[in-house]
Amino acid sequence: MGYRTPLETRIAKKTTRAIVDFNLIEDGDRVMVGLSGGKDSWALLQVLDVLRQRAPISFSLVAVNVDSGYDGYQHQQIADACAARGWEFHHQSTSIGAVIDDKLAADATPCSLCARLRRGVLYRWAGKVGATKIALGHHLDDFVETLLLNLLFAGALKAMPARLVSDSQAHIVIRPLVYVTEAEARAYANESELPIIGCCCPACGDLSLQRQRVKRLIMELEREHPNVKASMLKALGNVMPRHLLDRRLNPARDLAAAAGGELDLLGELSTDAPIIPLLMHRAAR
Repeated sequence: MGYRTPLETRIAKKTTRAIVDFNLIEDGDRVMVGLSGGKDSWALLQVLDVLRQRAPISFSLVAVNVDSGYDGYQHQQIADACAARGWEFHHQSTSIGAVIDDKLAADATPCSLCARLRRGVLYRWAGKVGATKIALGHHLDDFVETLLLNLLFAGALKAMPARLVSDSQAHIVIRPLVYVTEAEARAYANESELPIIGCCCPACGDLSLQRQRVKRLIMELEREHPNVKASMLKALGNVMPRHLLDRRLNPARDLAAAAGGELDLLGELSTDAPIIPLLMHRAAR
């Protein structure tokens, strides 16, 4: 069985590459897809179903939709689309929206808190349906935007992993669309005639100021360097710890050992002595 279109071929190949690179899906897995009804989660469920029918291993899929409780959310359209395609589907109504409205400051963006609360519901459902993996629809743009958001506004050099073991060790979260761009996911969901259901949270349409800036920055860079997103994603897999400033990665003792006997000439090196001041002192002599 061949792929239906060139776009499906491209997305399937990128998803397969991610599965192989990060060991995301294994023989016998039951993969639970967090299906919000947005373009990304639809694209993920569709391509995993296509790959399931072609893969040399056996795995099953189940979609779980978490309703945050806002008025107007069209979860029935999601259920109908899954039924029409023969996809196993479960829906969970929650009061997450009310909790957020009660706890969050009026000027705060609720998306991060909402995502954490929804993740907790997905963890519980993973046990109910016997899932061995929880698949989320984060794509390439999400990875590089998160990298820049943390770098520019949070003082941290991190993004998100393609495969994550939960703190409790009970769940494995996977992100098979890591090599797929947001534009590709949108086009694929539309091409597959899947009903894209927007979030009904009153603040959901408004991106945080920081994320808006990051998106604009990437768009501006892309005009001059079309491969900039691919380069940033490659950087996440090409980390050089010795060229960073995190002393947990480069403790003073190890730096001293790497420097050999040069620092010993100072006669003042201890296991917790700062390396840079000693080097400056050495250079000044």
